Amino acid sequence: MDAEAQQTERDRSSHPTVPEEISDTAGAEERSRFALVAWAADRVPGGRISLTVLFCLFSLLLVTRFVIQPFQIPSGSMEPGLRIGDRVLVNKLAYRFGAEPRRGDVVVFDGTGYFGDADYIKRVVGVGGDHVVCCDRQGRIEVNGRSVDESTFVYSGDKPSEVPFDIVVPDGTLFVLGDHRGDSRDSRDHLGSPGGGMIPVDDVIGRADWIAWPLGHWTHLERAEGYARVPAAAGPTVTGPTAVDRTTPGTSEPETVDGVHG
Repeated sequence: MDAEAQQTERDRSSHPTVPEEISDTAGAEERSRFALVAWAADRVPGGRISLTVLFCLFSLLLVTRFVIQPFQIPSGSMEPGLRIGDRVLVNKLAYRFGAEPRRGDVVVFDGTGYFGDADYIKRVVGVGGDHVVCCDRQGRIEVNGRSVDESTFVYSGDKPSEVPFDIVVPDGTLFVLGDHRGDSRDSRDHLGSPGGGMIPVDDVIGRADWIAWPLGHWTHLERAEGYARVPAAAGPTVTGPTAVDRTTPGTSEPETVDGVHG
């Protein structure tokens, strides 16, 4: 064997290959993880089955807390699209990372201090800066000078509103209405209250994207096309909102309960 061949053999034997070191490390980490699972399973009643169930429940808790949450519809305020007993899936990430509610979206929000101590589901009619008027000469709601055709989602036989109003939505808030205008307590009912019936964007829990139950009513909730065509607000206009009282005569309780149940 010549000198060059001998040098090559020495070089190969003196430097272990990197893949072998990586493989040994990865194997140790994998054995450590399995040992941890086995240790936990030995200490949980039911062993690995109980551990798996607990992991699934924890994952579900994280999803409902941060991603998607189901809500049940208790009233007819959003008929015909949402019926009593329907369960909707609310996308809690829809308005995160800089996104904002849009006109025509169906949203769930915390009404504490504005509507009542409950979560509510309504349709966004106006966003910050919008000039919202009811009604134009054809009896339609007008937003930023554009009349909106609501015939595809407003309850059959209902007018866009029996109550006239002319308001400008403050920045950072929403003007919301139920689709069953004759059976909905919404922004119209609180025009004379603190906050003027507007909902702070920060109190919006998320956007209702799906009807998940009953299975026969499963559908995706689309943004109302008529509101998608509304132009951006040109600028603030000072007007006087009209206050409305919809309480049952002789009581201080509302005629309907619109809050959704989580």
